[in-house]
Amino acid sequence: MSSTRIRIATACAALAVLGAGSAAAQALPDPPRADRQPLGLAEPRIAPLPESRWTSEHYRLAARYAGDGRADNQLHTLLNVPATVEGLLPVTVYLTEDSTLAPRQRSLLILRAAWLCGSQPLWATNAARARDGGMTDAEIRRIAEGPDASGWDPFERTLLQLADQLYINSSVTDATWSALAERFSQHNLIDAVETVNHFTVLSMIYNSFGVQPDDETPDRLPADVPYRINVPEREPPLAAARLEPLEGPGIAVSRTFARHPALAQARGRRANYINRVSPLTPHDREILILRIGWNCQAVYEWAKHVGTVGRARYHGVDPRAVALGPNAPGADGFNATLLQVVDELYQNAIVSDETWRALTARYDTVEAMSAVYTPSSYRATSMSLNAYGVQLEPGDESFPDVPLR
Repeated sequence: MSSTRIRIATACAALAVLGAGSAAAQALPDPPRADRQPLGLAEPRIAPLPESRWTSEHYRLAARYAGDGRADNQLHTLLNVPATVEGLLPVTVYLTEDSTLAPRQRSLLILRAAWLCGSQPLWATNAARARDGGMTDAEIRRIAEGPDASGWDPFERTLLQLADQLYINSSVTDATWSALAERFSQHNLIDAVETVNHFTVLSMIYNSFGVQPDDETPDRLPADVPYRINVPEREPPLAAARLEPLEGPGIAVSRTFARHPALAQARGRRANYINRVSPLTPHDREILILRIGWNCQAVYEWAKHVGTVGRARYHGVDPRAVALGPNAPGADGFNATLLQVVDELYQNAIVSDETWRALTARYDTVEAMSAVYTPSSYRATSMSLNAYGVQLEPGDESFPDVPLR
């Protein structure tokens, strides 16, 4: 029996001891569905900011990030909170234009992430980019069909399997990692993982904000391709790092990303918004981060946000209550809404209408956008930590002993 199954069996025994009240809660949500594609909204929740309302700051950002001089719906929507543009688009530009991957490899991973998450605007934009780079219409469609479709060479099939495993399992199997490492450098490996992860972030954000594809990019997700994802069972957590952190000061995750300075610099801006710019209180921020770390079973992320990085308890957050989830007996009202936001993003790549209404009954537009941005970004961090095998450090606090199922 695998260690994962042993842990689940042990948790089930504990559940019986805890009694019927705790049995009503499912602390660890089911993973994303492998047989049902997430569905975006037919109209915006966050209206694109019209140019008539732009300030000099908006024009500066549009000049920097609208390559053809015309801001698309994605950028117009983010411009409601200009700091989110500075958080998300530097790493988007790096991964689409400057990463160490070949353009075709970037397109395979970006489009597969868009397909997995059901993101119409990202599929539309990046299908056009892939075609401009020489990819045929048949190849673009085959990305939706997935790694099991005929016609892929073995390495490209493995790249698509990487995307599928990260999305469903929040981790990567040893076989997939080893197959990629036979051809890829360390920087290539990091860029491949981060491409999938970041475009998953963008998909969840754009789905939840209701960003619509632009008329000028007519490609749409193929409606006649069945949504099927075939991944192996998630393997036990890594007992040793795949990427050893650099020696020196700082926590292990920072020293791991420091192995790829160009990526680390661009990616750091995404986290900077959450930790230094976002209007969310530390209490609410840490609930969102802890819950996505729990859902992805990223123990390092959990440990740091219970501990010295997030100091969750100092901000009034009960980590055990976060692990038990929004449906646990006694779950607090708005805290439960925040936990539900995370669970829906994790499982469905979108916040439901009901949960969005509950969120916006308390939060203004900037806060609501930040509440989606935060767990979306930290889902990417969780997947990275699991893929690279970042290990707990002395004094770190592991997951609480609560029933997983």
